[in-house]
Amino acid sequence: MEFKKRIEELLNEFLETRKDLFLIDLKISAGDDITVILDGDDGVSLQDCLDASRAIEFNMDREEHDFSLQVMSAGLSEPLATPRQFNKNIGREIEVMLGDSSKIEGELSKVDDEKITLVLRYRKPKDIGKGKVDVEEEKEISYSEIKKALVVIKF
Repeated sequence: MEFKKRIEELLNEFLETRKDLFLIDLKISAGDDITVILDGDDGVSLQDCLDASRAIEFNMDREEHDFSLQVMSAGLSEPLATPRQFNKNIGREIEVMLGDSSKIEGELSKVDDEKITLVLRYRKPKDIGKGKVDVEEEKEISYSEIKKALVVIKF
């Protein structure tokens, strides 16, 4: 069996036993360095990464095929890629870069299979008179429009 297919098969078998975890990325370099990035509905623990690593490593023969393996969780600096990732971040501020390179920042309020909904809060000048008023509006963005989406980290 082809090396990459065997790794994918072992990883999928592991994920079948852990429905709360999901794959973000699997990379296998030309030198057979394997990098697995996982995320989970309730986060990813060190034990989750160890379990995934063991599921692959204990079922491969290093005498037959030498490789290195890294299993890690998706960090805060990683872009959101799947509806499931967006869903776990409902209520958080996110910054979305659109295909036209414009940026929108707002609170993620809804997620479905085709789009996300952000609540945008800003101040704009009053229509009549001096001063500004607070505005809150919802904006729907389809996944096809999203070039990159990141959780905004606030200190």
